[in-house]
Amino acid sequence: MELDRDLASVQEVRNLLKKAKEAQNVLKSFSQVQVDDIIKAMRDAGEAEACRLASMAISETSMGKYEDKCFKNYFAAKHVYDYIKDMKTVGIIETKEKLWKIAEPVGVIAGIVPTTNPTSTVIYKAMIALKSRNAIVFSPHPTAARCTAEAAAVMNRAAVAAGAPEGVVGCLTNISMEATQELMKNPITSVILATGGSALVKAAYSSGKPALGVGPGNVPAFVERTADLAKAAEYIIAGKTFDNGTICASEQAIVAEECIAGELIQQLKRYGAHFLEPEEVEKVSKVVMLPNNSMNPRVVGKDPQVIAKMAGINVPQHAKCLVAPLNGVGSQWPLSYEKLTTVLGFYQVKDWEEGCEKCMQLLDIGGIGHSLAIHTNSEAVIREFALRKPIFRVLVNTPSALGGVGATTELAPSFTLGCGTWGGSSVSENVTPLHLINIKRVAWHVNIPERPAIQPAAGAPTVSSTSSVDAQIIKAVIEEVMKAMKCTVN
Repeated sequence: MELDRDLASVQEVRNLLKKAKEAQNVLKSFSQVQVDDIIKAMRDAGEAEACRLASMAISETSMGKYEDKCFKNYFAAKHVYDYIKDMKTVGIIETKEKLWKIAEPVGVIAGIVPTTNPTSTVIYKAMIALKSRNAIVFSPHPTAARCTAEAAAVMNRAAVAAGAPEGVVGCLTNISMEATQELMKNPITSVILATGGSALVKAAYSSGKPALGVGPGNVPAFVERTADLAKAAEYIIAGKTFDNGTICASEQAIVAEECIAGELIQQLKRYGAHFLEPEEVEKVSKVVMLPNNSMNPRVVGKDPQVIAKMAGINVPQHAKCLVAPLNGVGSQWPLSYEKLTTVLGFYQVKDWEEGCEKCMQLLDIGGIGHSLAIHTNSEAVIREFALRKPIFRVLVNTPSALGGVGATTELAPSFTLGCGTWGGSSVSENVTPLHLINIKRVAWHVNIPERPAIQPAAGAPTVSSTSSVDAQIIKAVIEEVMKAMKCTVN
């Protein structure tokens, strides 16, 4: 009997999870050396296949840039490996005089993959999952199913060739909402590692399973008067146009002090920014954003010329992104919301205090907890922004998209950027293998806490004191217990 498509997809999930569980039961007994050999093989495969997988992703999704997707795949393999290769994730991972910490895998992981980063996310998540001795099953976005499945197959083949059990990395090929729900809620699934739209991440958190998810990143880029304006312009355009803005940490709006705004605009134009006229802003707004202030999926990761054509305006062929001067934040100004494409908002403010407030407004409509970029040479201003803003990544004098994922900063290389409780996330940092282990603790007796003298409360009934004979017996018993405990510790 042939199953209906939704039933077939659910059955595939169950089959993959069963196989992943069997693989994980074997993997959890592996030594650190065995695990590290597997991770190295996966790195080699990810590097070797980086450009082929990038080509598949571009062909299937029509999003982003080929050369940038090559780099993202390479980054997910090489740079993530370099960061995690020396991590202790097996057995006793830390010892103190009277305390041991022992790593245990969390189990089978459900990996939710976005269409914006359909292959690099797989390489990254597969590597951090196996580094922590967990199996993983991926759920691709429907518009990137083939390239995601191929990336998972590449990672699985490399892991198995290096000694991992077959099925340690799996991926759905029959995509449906029912299948994704089954993956997240099935009893075999231990943890959900969710990267994708807000609705999907929210579903992960409401599935009843532990989840590591991310929130939207409506990242402001504040340019203060002491900044190197040429470098700030170069970095902002580089960050916003990297893979055509598909990284959630990419810049979404520039907030510039009035006293340097004119010069900054000239520098931005020098690096490929095309500033829109007021009537053009309105036309682009209608194309890029939907009436509910969410983004039109048709423009995600598209070149500015494509967006301009859809909006019925003309822009130069050399333009790298469209910049929309805006007067406010919120529904009246649709381009003030997150735009995973080559469009930036632009604001002018009188000083850094007003800039701080403008950035707060932008974060309030969809970026709390994620990231903020600041271009300045004033440590005092950096400190004020860092202390005042409800975000977990303050990215200083660097392209936000690349700095947020750890490519141009010392943050952990990652494609899952936690937003903390402020952004509805269970983690506030870049996710690594250390977020995918349980830690057992072995703790020895070290002392007995002193007890304060207790004074009877006024009016409390009098309690007869223990007789001297009873006190001597109790003291002797305590001494014997302490002696036994001391012998056990030594």
